[in-house]
Amino acid sequence: MEIKEKPEQLVKSVDRSLQILEIITKSGKPLGVTEISRKTGIHKSTVYRLLSTLGYRGYISQADQDDKYTVGLKLFEIGSIAINDLDLRQSVAPYLEKLMELTGETIHLGVLDNGEVVYIDKFESQKTIRMYSKIGKRVYAHSTSLGKVLLAFSPEEILERIIQTQGLPQKTKNTITDPDKLKNHLTRISQQGYAVDDEENEIGIRCIAGPVFDFQGKILAAFSISGPAIRITQEKIEEFKELVCSYSQKISGALGYNGEMRCFDGRI
Repeated sequence: MEIKEKPEQLVKSVDRSLQILEIITKSGKPLGVTEISRKTGIHKSTVYRLLSTLGYRGYISQADQDDKYTVGLKLFEIGSIAINDLDLRQSVAPYLEKLMELTGETIHLGVLDNGEVVYIDKFESQKTIRMYSKIGKRVYAHSTSLGKVLLAFSPEEILERIIQTQGLPQKTKNTITDPDKLKNHLTRISQQGYAVDDEENEIGIRCIAGPVFDFQGKILAAFSISGPAIRITQEKIEEFKELVCSYSQKISGALGYNGEMRCFDGRI
């Protein structure tokens, strides 16, 4: 590991804030002001001011017991984005680009964040008529093929939390808005290894998506083939589902997954 020299223009308050953040992160348990002061050598009044700032920005949060502090969600959010951006996108990109060349349609890569799907990469179709989307865009999980794949392979409590906090809004006449029907639908997706958005999020757009697993077999992301329904017909879905299952295996394998991939109620 590279040893960095202390810069001449060091901002002491920033340095101390990061020192506090690192100690809280590495502690594995909530820490109080006195304990943080002792570990850092920073006066308690200064520690309290820095903790207040870090808490305001969401990098730490106050635990329920004894006014102690623990890591905030903002740190996980930034860390997740960084990992996805550096590792996941770079590893997956060649496969997504090849998939776009094979299908001629737009390919998306998405992750689940706070109950919504976030597009983190995209390879756009060169055809004149194509769907509009952009990296960073957020869409509902229950009405998209990406989201349904992510939910199908995630713990059920994630879906329950989505239902409780944001419901299942009806985007089109095809959107599944009944919780029980959606749960049954997700079970089917987990069995067959892919999901279809049959104009459920936007009329005139049809998509088919597959999962991306990490080396532990946990769902990391999902990728989809998306385009106008006039091109992505039911016949095309039948054709594309083999590609989706095949590339799900290839992409997951590149990330260290060595399990068998479900596909069409069987395995590939």
